[in-house]
Amino acid sequence: MSPKFSDTALFKNLDLIGVLLISFALLVTSALIGSFMAYPLLAALILFILMLMRRGFSLKSLLRMGFIGARQSLPVVKVLLLIGMVTAVWMAAGTVPALVYYGTGLISPRFFILWAFLLTGAVSVLMGTSFGTVGTLGVALMVMARSGGGDVDPVAGAIIAGAFVGDRCSPMSSSAHLVASVTHTSLYNNLRNMIRSSLWPLFLSLGFYAALAIFYPVQLTDNTLTTALPEAFDLSVTTFLPAAAIVLLALLRVDVKLSMLASIGLAVAIAHHLQHYSFIEIVQFTLFGYHLNDATPLSTILLGGGLLPMAKATLIVLLSTAFAGIFAGSRVLGCLDIWLNRIQTRRQLGGATVAIATLTNLFGCTQTIAILLTGQIMQPHYQAYWQSEPISDQQLALALEDTAVVIAPIIPWNIAGLIPATVLAVGPGFIPYMAYLLLLPLFAALRHSPVGKQKPVL
Repeated sequence: MSPKFSDTALFKNLDLIGVLLISFALLVTSALIGSFMAYPLLAALILFILMLMRRGFSLKSLLRMGFIGARQSLPVVKVLLLIGMVTAVWMAAGTVPALVYYGTGLISPRFFILWAFLLTGAVSVLMGTSFGTVGTLGVALMVMARSGGGDVDPVAGAIIAGAFVGDRCSPMSSSAHLVASVTHTSLYNNLRNMIRSSLWPLFLSLGFYAALAIFYPVQLTDNTLTTALPEAFDLSVTTFLPAAAIVLLALLRVDVKLSMLASIGLAVAIAHHLQHYSFIEIVQFTLFGYHLNDATPLSTILLGGGLLPMAKATLIVLLSTAFAGIFAGSRVLGCLDIWLNRIQTRRQLGGATVAIATLTNLFGCTQTIAILLTGQIMQPHYQAYWQSEPISDQQLALALEDTAVVIAPIIPWNIAGLIPATVLAVGPGFIPYMAYLLLLPLFAALRHSPVGKQKPVL
């Protein structure tokens, strides 16, 4: 490709580059100062629409693209609302208090952060959902961490990183199924390749969290907490039924939304009959979030969940997916082929995939859009490099799992990072502590030999 052509193409896309840089600056500034993320997203969306209208797109067609994108977020919105309900009724039923009470005796305080990563990783593989894992076990672990004082960002980073272990490589993960569908590969063949590619990142992450636990100890010997919980709740084994239902139904491969509904039903019954909350109180908790009416040491620890507190996160979901729909529908990223056509080595291909996945996650704002856009952009280049369709498809599937899927929660305004942070009530300070999610793209960029190259597609 001649330099003259490249310079001309760059000049033609100066408006796009300018809008992307301004949008990026707005989003980063909002994340740093902690303002409501919907404002910079809306500003970026308006700038992007104006730029595309200048290029000849009609406002009507752009709004249609945005509507199509926002409509794709409905499954995410449903899960988000269910998580809000689960969190509230699990607290009312005594499930979260019971997990906290018995967990303080079972989990080693010295290695609490390591345990947080291991437990959420194991549960996420069973459930196949990062949001469900964070909204259930993650909430309980954060209650334990907050009760001990100290910095909760390392704990939140370990929880969210663990939650995405299963989001990446569980047979029940929606993202794993989406990647297999997009690349026309076998899900279980992809899972085997993912396990191989994640061994070093996983081992290094375990060492990182073990070391982190030493520098950021969590005190779980607070007598106030262990004394106050049995006084406020009945902590019998019955309170574990909502959590047991989630795990059992996950093992039976029941859809996660149905599993959550079953768990909510059990929790409502237990909250009414065992914890003696009226149905009116339970409805209020479900709508507005759980809180203790009495002034106790638990009042600032056991609270959260509910449908309405999730309204802000839902608005951001709708705006970001509308943005992503316009992004995908206008196909403005075709200009990247000028750079991608220069790929000659395996590491260049891996590095380019990391860069494209980062870009699509930054501006696509959803894991789904990042997977779709990165797959669309990179597929012809993987086919050209590998010269064999089965192998190129397998390598693209692995690359998407090691980049687009795990980079998403690292972006504060991406739904994959925003929702867990909202559920755990933390800011962007947890991001540097997600070692597992940071290491996977790094290893993907440095990888020079294929994983599972000789493996046939099952």
